[in-house]
Amino acid sequence: MAMTDIREFGKSVLQRESEGITRLAGLLDENFDRAVDAMLKCTGHVVVSGVGKPWLIGQKISATLASTGTPSFALHPSEAMHGDLGRLRKHDVVIALSNSGTSEEITRLLPVVKRIGCLCIGLTSNVDSPLASNSDIVINMGKVSEACPIGMAPSVSTTVMLALGDALALVVMKAREFTKEDYARFHPGGALGRSLMKVGDIMRPIEETAVVGVTAMVVDALHAITLHKTGAAFIVDKGVVKGVFTDGDLRRHVDDENLLSQPIVDVMTSPCLTIHEDKLAPEAVRMMQRDKRLVIGELPVVDAARKLRGHVALKDLVVMHFM
Repeated sequence: MAMTDIREFGKSVLQRESEGITRLAGLLDENFDRAVDAMLKCTGHVVVSGVGKPWLIGQKISATLASTGTPSFALHPSEAMHGDLGRLRKHDVVIALSNSGTSEEITRLLPVVKRIGCLCIGLTSNVDSPLASNSDIVINMGKVSEACPIGMAPSVSTTVMLALGDALALVVMKAREFTKEDYARFHPGGALGRSLMKVGDIMRPIEETAVVGVTAMVVDALHAITLHKTGAAFIVDKGVVKGVFTDGDLRRHVDDENLLSQPIVDVMTSPCLTIHEDKLAPEAVRMMQRDKRLVIGELPVVDAARKLRGHVALKDLVVMHFM
């Protein structure tokens, strides 16, 4: 093939897959609504099953469901018939995927699933198939023509199947009013999840924070810093943050006579920056680095009454890649 022919065929594949999804949008009817309602009312798991390429698509659909607030797992039909049926409960909803609706493994699985008591949703392009007749709800994917040169390899059909699964999962997500904060709880290791973590979730607790009262001396603050292996001590009055004592304060007063026996309130920085425990972690980073000449190493975390709850350290945020 000439390079121009290669590129043109690549474009035609993308065009045909795009057309398949466009046609699918026009096919959505009350069965789609019923499927969403069944998934929302499901008190068990939404279980996704398929064989061959639909099995791979089903795993992705299940993963999307699980990460957006719908408990889900994927169940291979062959493994199900050899013991994994024990994973199913009557309160589960099973989504079965098959373009032709005649896949032997799926058609053998569904009657057994129905006997358990699960509700079955079939995704197929053949509404007269065994899959459709054994499903409580059938969503029609529409007739598709595969984009491969010999018209055999699943391409348009799997693209349509994946898009339909995304549509189901994301409509359910929207109906659940699933928030960014909810998403972050399920994605603590991802960049987005970390960016949505609250300061209260990552701060060091009060037990690991150097704290002294307003009647303390400088030596008391230094002892607290040493004990907790931190870079700053926070000065409180009845739990409310009044100031901070850092190594910068120590250097500025190092020549003071009898520094260690001076009242901490005479040498502390007051008022000092604080951050509320409900703020997002990236905001703490911005506060600590807002002046490039004076980067703050530790920031006191407070509640609505400005009472100290703990502290967040810049080096902890660096480790979590908020920078």
